[in-house]
Amino acid sequence: MRSLDVAREVSERYHPGLAKALGELPYAEREAPGSPVIDLFRRHGGVGLLIPAEYGGLGADPLEAVRAQRALGALSPSLAAAVTMHHFTAAMLYALADGPGRLTAEQLELLHGVVPEQRLMASGWAEGRTQQNILTPAVTADRVPHGYRLNGSKKPCSLARSMDLLTASIAVPGDDGTPELALALVRADTPGLSVHPFWGNDVLAAAESDEVQLSAVFVPEELVIRTAADDPDRIEDLQNAGFAWFELLISAGYLGAASGLVEEVLRRDRGGVADRAELVLRTEAAAALLEGAARAVADGVSGEEAVAQVLVARYAVQRDLTAIADQALELLGGLDFIRSSDHSRTAIALRPLAFHPPSRAAAAGPLLSYLSGDPLVLS
Repeated sequence: MRSLDVAREVSERYHPGLAKALGELPYAEREAPGSPVIDLFRRHGGVGLLIPAEYGGLGADPLEAVRAQRALGALSPSLAAAVTMHHFTAAMLYALADGPGRLTAEQLELLHGVVPEQRLMASGWAEGRTQQNILTPAVTADRVPHGYRLNGSKKPCSLARSMDLLTASIAVPGDDGTPELALALVRADTPGLSVHPFWGNDVLAAAESDEVQLSAVFVPEELVIRTAADDPDRIEDLQNAGFAWFELLISAGYLGAASGLVEEVLRRDRGGVADRAELVLRTEAAAALLEGAARAVADGVSGEEAVAQVLVARYAVQRDLTAIADQALELLGGLDFIRSSDHSRTAIALRPLAFHPPSRAAAAGPLLSYLSGDPLVLS
């Protein structure tokens, strides 16, 4: 499948040998709890994909990142989902690092060590709590001398058992006493941080999406990113960058899983020419939507315009992926289903795209308002 081959070429250019190492593992082992796929990702330099070259990273642009994620998703949906959390966290943090004075010396020192030490960053922004504002922190932060004491939990939190750093959204008192959103950078070995079982589904089980608990975790003030009088848009910029990158990358991983099924249909010449053509056209249309949104971000579209364009692409892809997977399974046939669960598990692994925030229902009103000329306000 030509477009998937292009994605594989991009992945191989940035992560030489990773695809081969993943492919040598049986699918069931790749997707199982305790799978080595995250360790393989780290050992093949995956950490630096979106980190700028001046920090030792590879500096991939949005289009290349989408393609690399699609290639990963075709091999391991769990890995693609897990590392999305690292990548979008890296993208938004290093975007701030590009501006003079927006991060402290301690924050910059931490970021300079990510690639040399192959540190993985987990995200505590999207809580996954039903009917809750996705930007409302689930972690409380109490002011103490020289920093903050954090209490709360993040569940699910992908990369929970492999992370080196947790980025946790917190509420801190502003200058006028009202709470304001901030971001704490928490080292995984900080006393009081612990990981507990949470994920109970066999699907995406290798993503390590367990619960991270914080009990009286101290974070120095220098490792908390918050707004300032001379930089009032700092956290809003983080949110916008994070939303755009997250939606692009998570969608690309699931698209990769669907693409792998479609490629298998083509390889086996299953179904008639018209059936295969319809399947490929649906898949290529979904890829074109995501790549178009990625190109827009690469060309400088930012802020709420970028978020809106990426969300439109995400929901269109989300709508089509289940139909693509269903048709692919049907064309692969009953004997394929009987002999192995690999393809049926992959088809099921596409479904969680609908569960990632913001849900289509939650975003419907804000998107309609934005497309009618109002600001984009997500909740």
